[in-house]
Amino acid sequence: MNDSTKYSTLVDICHRIYAKGFVTATDGNVSVRLENGNILTTRTAINKGMVTENDLIEVDKDGNTITHIHPPSSILYHPSTEIGMHLYIYSLRPDVNAVVHAHPPYATGFATAGQPLNECLFPEVIVGLGAIPLAEYATPSTEEVSKSLEPYVKIADAILLANHGVVTYGKDLWDSYFKMEKVEHVAHITFIARMLGGEKPLTPEDIEKLRAISQQSWGKDFSEKIACETSCAKEDNSVSSPSDEEIRELVKKMLRAESGE
Repeated sequence: MNDSTKYSTLVDICHRIYAKGFVTATDGNVSVRLENGNILTTRTAINKGMVTENDLIEVDKDGNTITHIHPPSSILYHPSTEIGMHLYIYSLRPDVNAVVHAHPPYATGFATAGQPLNECLFPEVIVGLGAIPLAEYATPSTEEVSKSLEPYVKIADAILLANHGVVTYGKDLWDSYFKMEKVEHVAHITFIARMLGGEKPLTPEDIEKLRAISQQSWGKDFSEKIACETSCAKEDNSVSSPSDEEIRELVKKMLRAESGE
């Protein structure tokens, strides 16, 4: 993808994340690495459904503004206030050429509830993304955000940001955007499964079969990604719930204690 195409594609993706309801008002930001090594990003205070090529700004690897593309009014635009997070990801991942940050409702719901999407539930996610970790809360638009991502950037391609949203990144703009779609899709399905009695993770045996097929048929190896949690792992780390009979006995003991028996 040449630089000219990157401008139009970035605009297209901004419109898509708004149309999908992944952002509202002036939320979210998107960036892409240019051929000269600089970064093209959305400006501040712009609704992503209204973004045009005039709203894109080029910055260097340190975040210094190189060029402003703006209407004849010559308004001085500034890069997204989250540009530091984007630059941090680029600095640690030379294979990454685009970053998308948004607030998709279901995924952000999990992030706000403090729950990562790290169970072994969906083969496509295990192969394509691995586990989706949860970064600790950090004040948006500060260096705290980059620090919160540090444990995960090299071993994940999608991260939930506690009480904030989601960031995804990949080889190009489309790859990064599709990962955002996948994260929200996973969160939505997981939410529905919990309403129906709870999700059922794949077993270690299922994962081994998937790993073999992934390598043989698709040439993909997800062993370098954060490992998802299997049903056995969940069982090992879980605390057993009391049975109905145990609960009834406990209630009886409480009633007898109150009556002085």
